[in-house]
Amino acid sequence: MLEKTTRVNFLFDFYQSLLTDKQRLYMQLYYLDDLSLGEIAEEYGVSRQAVYDNVRRTESMLEDYEEKLNLFSKFQSRMDIIERLEELLNNQQDTSEEMRRLVSRLKEHE
Repeated sequence: MLEKTTRVNFLFDFYQSLLTDKQRLYMQLYYLDDLSLGEIAEEYGVSRQAVYDNVRRTESMLEDYEEKLNLFSKFQSRMDIIERLEELLNNQQDTSEEMRRLVSRLKEHE
């Protein structure tokens, strides 16, 4: 569950500007503020099912955006490359060729 929550939080960070105000609000309250569906429903005078449907539909939209735009996967790839570069720098080995290759990979993800 934590992995899904983390993924949705990242997708929300990348694509929240593509959501409606209501979608953004419910996702923020549910995922970032950790409110329950019932708490959100009570606060906004709607049914728990309405909140659930909105959250699930929005999660699906975020996954669709990622499938088309790949912002999160590109971010993950860049972070992996940066982590590897940091490892190489910390080891202080003669790794200039591998570092060049990693920098080239970073450039591919611009």
